Parts: sequence; structure tokens; C-alpha cells
Amino acid sequence: MKALFLSLFCLISCFCLSQQKEEFRLVKNYYNQHRSMLSTEFKKKFDLESDSFRKAGIKVDFTLFMKKMDSIENVSMIAALLKVRNMEDLQSLKSPKALSEIKTNKPVVFEKSADYPGGFNTLRQEIANLFYTDGVYSEVKTVKTDVDFIVEKDGSISNVHAQGNNFTFNRQAEIALYSISEKFLPAIIKGETVRHQLTLPLTLTIED
Repeated sequence: MKALFLSLFCLISCFCLSQQKEEFRLVKNYYNQHRSMLSTEFKKKFDLESDSFRKAGIKVDFTLFMKKMDSIENVSMIAALLKVRNMEDLQSLKSPKALSEIKTNKPVVFEKSADYPGGFNTLRQEIANLFYTDGVYSEVKTVKTDVDFIVEKDGSISNVHAQGNNFTFNRQAEIALYSISEKFLPAIIKGETVRHQLTLPLTLTIED
């Protein structure tokens, strides 16, 4: 069993790219629709079967189908991640000023830091629920990463980059963060919303 433990540390920094969350939402909706159809068909078959041994077999088949569906969905999510990353990289090349803002070391004082609706504990729980642990491959029991991302002026997120030793864990962390359901409450300086960079440390513990 793989258990995901989350901690949060906010690094403050001001920086423009809009979050491309729609790609991930479309993938999720597509596969959820197919899961619903499969569930309906398996339920019909299960309800019509009177033999308890065959009913148990139907349950096993259903579980296997759902695991395959999760794996196929993950492949589509990885494709969506690559698409979003390429779009953001291209936008960055078109906006050299934004790149220089990201690299600035000037101290920034916020009237209000960026926050997630319900607080960061809510964010941690949502990330844990969205995380596809079967997509992480590791020979060690504990893997860690720091996920840097930017909260835009409209509360969307962009430039999600996980920095850790395990590539598959980094990738799943980025997908999960891009897939969150709500926008952030943006940071404020002098009464104006501004870009705000955050870092989300994640730890995955693989239990026997």
C-alpha cells in the first residue's frame, strides 16, 4: 500500500501564465463517463446472476477493469501534462519580462498571501485524493519532492514543477496539483492582486 503524506511550506515571491487546467478536466470527465457506463453494465450483470461464486467472479472482473481504466487514464493525464508544459514554456519565451520577474530576489511584503479555499489542509487532502500512487515506481520506501507553482492574479495556477529524485513521483505530483478543483484566493499587495509563488513539499511512503 502506498500512503501519501503532505506538508506545506510557502515560499514568497512575486511573478504570468494562466493555468491550463481544462486539459486535465477534459481527461477526467471522459474517463469518469466511461467508468459510470462500466459500473452500470457490471451491476446489471451482477444483479442478474444468482450463483454466489459467479457473483464473486464478476466483482473481481469489475475491479480489474477499473484498475486498467485508471492506468489508461494516467497515460492521458501524462499527455495532458506534456501539452500544458509545452504551452507554458512557449508563453514564457514570448514573455521575457515574466522570466526576469521570476528570477528576482527582491523582498516582497504581502498584505495577504495566496490561499486555497478551505485552507491548505483542504488542499493537502484534495492532492492526496487525486494522487495516482500506482504511477509511482520506486525501489525505496520513501520518496520526496518539492512542487513549485505560481498562483496567478485570477487564482489559477501555472508553472508547476516538482523537484525531487524520483521522476515518476514528480510527474504524478504535477498532475495532481494541476487537477485540483478550486482556484486559489490570490495574494494582495497594496490592494492589488499579484502573482505569488508557493512550494508544496510532498512525501510518499510505500508500506508493505
